[in-house]
Amino acid sequence: MKNILVTGGAGFIGSNFVKYLLQNFDYNVINFDKLTYAGNLENLTDIEKDPRYTFFKGDICSEQDVEKALTENKVDTIVNFAAESHVDRSILGPKEFIVTNVIGTQVLLEAARKLGIEKYLQVSTDEVYGSLPEDKPELLFTEKTPITTNSPYSASKASADLLVNAYYHTFKMPVLTTRCSNNYGPYQFPEKLIPLMIAKAVDGQKLPVYGDGKNVRDWLYVEDHCSAICEVLHKGKIGEVYNIGGNNEWYNIDIVKIILKILGKGEDHITYVKDRPGHDRRYAIDSSKIMKELGWAPKYQFDGGIEKTIKWYVENENWWRRIMKGEYLNYFEKNYSNKM
Repeated sequence: MKNILVTGGAGFIGSNFVKYLLQNFDYNVINFDKLTYAGNLENLTDIEKDPRYTFFKGDICSEQDVEKALTENKVDTIVNFAAESHVDRSILGPKEFIVTNVIGTQVLLEAARKLGIEKYLQVSTDEVYGSLPEDKPELLFTEKTPITTNSPYSASKASADLLVNAYYHTFKMPVLTTRCSNNYGPYQFPEKLIPLMIAKAVDGQKLPVYGDGKNVRDWLYVEDHCSAICEVLHKGKIGEVYNIGGNNEWYNIDIVKIILKILGKGEDHITYVKDRPGHDRRYAIDSSKIMKELGWAPKYQFDGGIEKTIKWYVENENWWRRIMKGEYLNYFEKNYSNKM
């Protein structure tokens, strides 16, 4: 029975992945999370009593925390989601991104090497590839696309990827790397485009759109991302990189209009705001490698995924309102502080 350490397991994608593992495999899952602002244990209330699930509050930058979690739980596999991930925040404060995403990854890799971990999977992003031209829609990011980062966030993730690659070549570490397109779905922190726009639309507020709204992203439903990671974890070739995309390219402004239409709101709610510095124009993933080699394909088309996502946020309004008020931060102290 595998003992899998999922770092950042209280975040958006991490918590969805923890649930996906427990629902589809008979594994012991250790959720290792520092519980920064984006880590929310309320995402996992429905599985926290599962005997196969353990929560460990720790910092991936702490050698002591990491080694303790690995040894106490006899971990054989690590999936690293833990990262500062919001581009806007990286522009305001780059240092925290370098510390968590680069130093934290190195600490994890070194502990994994020292303890002989059987497999280490690094969850990365298509943002490490930079930006694609709008006038060449045939161009896509492949695993061979040169790394060209344009924000402190993407630079920190690219640095982590290069460390993973270095540990593979230098120490023969059993590593894998995945690079995904923009995720959406339940439990996404409401600072990102889709949940932010849903929340503001529900409240009848103005929906702020950067620049002309013509930035293009490839959208991947979070459950599809989780299934792809499992395919790579189980069947991927050691040392390889696998791109994961949803084959759903959309302008940001069209996403906003879809959300308004589904919620029965007018487009007069849209307001255009000053673009953020270094805003990449277009991302688009070529997922042919994972499809051909591992047999994976996304289950959700965007129209079905976005309707499902909006429905979830409408039905779980209390979840995101507690985040807006900061009340979710009290959950750990109330439910875990006397157990650690």
